[in-house]
Amino acid sequence: MSKAERTKAYIIEKTAPIFNKKGFAGTSLADMTTATGLTKGSIYGNFANKDEVALAVFDYNFKRVSSAIGKEMAKRTKAKDKLLVFAEFYSQVFEPPLDAGGCAVLNTAVEADDTHDALKKRAAQAVLSWKANIIQVVEQGIAHKELNETIIPEQVALTIIALFEGGIMIAKLLESKTAMQMIMDSMQKMIEGWS
Repeated sequence: MSKAERTKAYIIEKTAPIFNKKGFAGTSLADMTTATGLTKGSIYGNFANKDEVALAVFDYNFKRVSSAIGKEMAKRTKAKDKLLVFAEFYSQVFEPPLDAGGCAVLNTAVEADDTHDALKKRAAQAVLSWKANIIQVVEQGIAHKELNETIIPEQVALTIIALFEGGIMIAKLLESKTAMQMIMDSMQKMIEGWS
């Protein structure tokens, strides 16, 4: 990795929690310079503008969560067990890697909905990526007779995503880990019923 690549990675890593907590509009250049210890020139010498930093940070935050989920899913062989990873993972909403302001996809989707097309598209791509991965797991589960053939893979995927994203919103709003655990318990029971 070149010095420029290391500097970019450093800026992304240090500003990721700030963008996730404060959002695009709420994150200032002063926030970025304070977090990184770099000058404005150093930051904008590596990124064209704040938009470019925000998009790179979103990708970093999304990859961090997706990788953690993917590693856990890779440890499982049965489709139902792979789906249960979502309930297990998201029941820990106030623990790393989700404790730095909640879910980057949810935060970005809400903030960028009517204000920032590029970030909105990035959040939509993230949801579509999750949806495609869950559909693949469900279809394999149906094919291997691990899951009930009457379930609809796309409906399952959207429901799982809605439950963990909605659960995060409620848990963060109410500052209640218990609320998230209750919602994830409901998700677990739902998944158990599909086999």
